[in-house]
Amino acid sequence: MRGFLRRAPDRETMPLPLFPLRTVLYPGGVLPLRVFEQRYIELTKACLRDRTPFGVCLITEGDEVARAAAAPLRFATVGTLATIDGCDMPELGIFEVTATGGARFEVLSHAMRADGLVTAEVAPIPPEPAVALAAAHAPLARLLEVLANRVGPRHFPAAHAYGDASWVGHRLAELLPLPLAVKQGMLEINDSGVRLELLQRFLVQQGVL
Repeated sequence: MRGFLRRAPDRETMPLPLFPLRTVLYPGGVLPLRVFEQRYIELTKACLRDRTPFGVCLITEGDEVARAAAAPLRFATVGTLATIDGCDMPELGIFEVTATGGARFEVLSHAMRADGLVTAEVAPIPPEPAVALAAAHAPLARLLEVLANRVGPRHFPAAHAYGDASWVGHRLAELLPLPLAVKQGMLEINDSGVRLELLQRFLVQQGVL
């Protein structure tokens, strides 16, 4: 299908610790996290110490928090690198983390360590081509500005790029009340024009535009 990711042969791979969540992180997005499970506390410490990213993937089955006799954890195979920008400890044993989305990746294989942390071998996905926002999609940028003012800086990037088609599409996909499966589909699209067309069609159907 036009605009969607296709597996590329012979891509370089790298090991990556994963933080599966019931959210979709997009390139350039802001991710606030409250970390209290020991496996993710150790992950946070390691990423801060080594200045390395972790991976965020959407959970499709299972829970964010480990529970006895819980269903097996399943997650989407396309995710996003997350780099920690800030970390506070408001109380003992709890980290409040702010991370920023980077490049997308594809999970090629994964395993679960004894402590419950998922580690994976991933292949980075090249960024989609940079494209200026088309005049037909200008209403989407105006709507995004309204939404950005509502959610505030904690959930929205400080640097704005309302003239960039990828940036506008990613930010709208984050903020609009779309089903998680649809948000994941928006992440996997590799064409900013296709993403914006789908978002604009949805907003027209909802009577927003």
